[in-house]
Amino acid sequence: MDYDRGKRVFNRLGPSSDNNRSHNNNYNNSNNNQKVCYHWRAGNCTRANCTFLHHEVAGNGAGASKRPYNNGFATEDHRASNVRRGGSSYVNGANTWGRGGGRGGNGNGNSNRAVVVKNDRVCKYWVTGSCSFGDQCKFLHSWCTGSCFAMLTQLEGHQKVVSGIALPVGSDKLYTGSKDETVRVWDCQSGQCAGVINLGGEVGCMLSEGPWMFVGLPNLVKAWNVQTSAELSLNGPVGQVYSLAVGNELLFAGVQDGNILAWKYNTVTNCFEPVAALQGHSAAVVTLVVGANRLYSGSMDNSIRVWNLENLQCLQTLTDHTSVVMSVLCWDQFLLSCSLDKTIKVWAATDSGNLEVTYTHSEEHGLLTLCGMHDLESKPVLLCACNDNTVRAYDLPSFMERGKIFAKQEIRSIQGGPNIFFTGDGTGEVRVWKWLADQSATPA
Repeated sequence: MDYDRGKRVFNRLGPSSDNNRSHNNNYNNSNNNQKVCYHWRAGNCTRANCTFLHHEVAGNGAGASKRPYNNGFATEDHRASNVRRGGSSYVNGANTWGRGGGRGGNGNGNSNRAVVVKNDRVCKYWVTGSCSFGDQCKFLHSWCTGSCFAMLTQLEGHQKVVSGIALPVGSDKLYTGSKDETVRVWDCQSGQCAGVINLGGEVGCMLSEGPWMFVGLPNLVKAWNVQTSAELSLNGPVGQVYSLAVGNELLFAGVQDGNILAWKYNTVTNCFEPVAALQGHSAAVVTLVVGANRLYSGSMDNSIRVWNLENLQCLQTLTDHTSVVMSVLCWDQFLLSCSLDKTIKVWAATDSGNLEVTYTHSEEHGLLTLCGMHDLESKPVLLCACNDNTVRAYDLPSFMERGKIFAKQEIRSIQGGPNIFFTGDGTGEVRVWKWLADQSATPA
């Protein structure tokens, strides 16, 4: 195929009727390139003998049309890819997973929240401001789909992937960390960068707890008090610190060598003192979460370990994932985990107290991080970043899709706030999103 002033030009096959065979033969001996009818593409051509093509072909006619619509109607080949996964509405208090017809369900629901798009990709010409098709473009002219959230603004300044985002409670500052070895401080009112902290090492993770900010660095955890400006260095890690968590008055750090180090703050000496090193993982610990008096750790060794917060002993090792466990999350009495094996697993305790998988949700791509929060109606929503540069938003527990966020590169950090949330991607860009009232809900 050729390109003529930005518009696609296809090889015309020529008329097929007997009356036009001689005319068609003349075309065989001349240049027979013709344009596809613009109005036919839009589904509203009314000319009986239109001089432009009313079909699109590739090469010499082999293969099906590449257009997702045929005179305004979706073809069978494209309906499945152009209609969002839907399902039954979320039922408050229900603990039955996957009833929304997500990828792990039957996919045949008829929810009003089903989102229909022309093509599930952002228009690359729209990104550069040069798309000439406008509303008729078959690609998205938006960084998200769905009606439950919208982008407020974007914060630019980091030069590499954003690996940590923290919003301290009661603070008017947002902190973002990156592999460009800096932490940027943003004013929440103006959206302007209020300061840049050079750390001399790649930021692997960030965490805010009370007045304290913690940053995971190579061979070090940096801590500073945002109220008193006190700054401390916690030594002991061997390699990059990938994950941080706080529980039972202890700070935990997941490290590249497979250890989990624990510190406790001493109010007398005003410093964090080492307490223990939790050993058992054979590869880097990339995710930590605390819940139900337990510490849960996910590792590059494909396993999740469950630790007792009182005696710091390992209670159970979960090995159902077949690739790196990238993120773990506690929701009510459940543990959720995601992996590069393209699954999200939901775990629940049995009568014996051990965790077992109660539901597995499958995606088409590997998963990078999970973040749970509530929408404006206080319904739980799970945000799942995938390595296809998207974030999916799902209702819990139905796993019914609410919308999708697109990015230029993989989103590695998601952080919730009051009625807003933040995403950071591989280009160094941080975006601020706000929750919207559910426009698809039927008034009572």
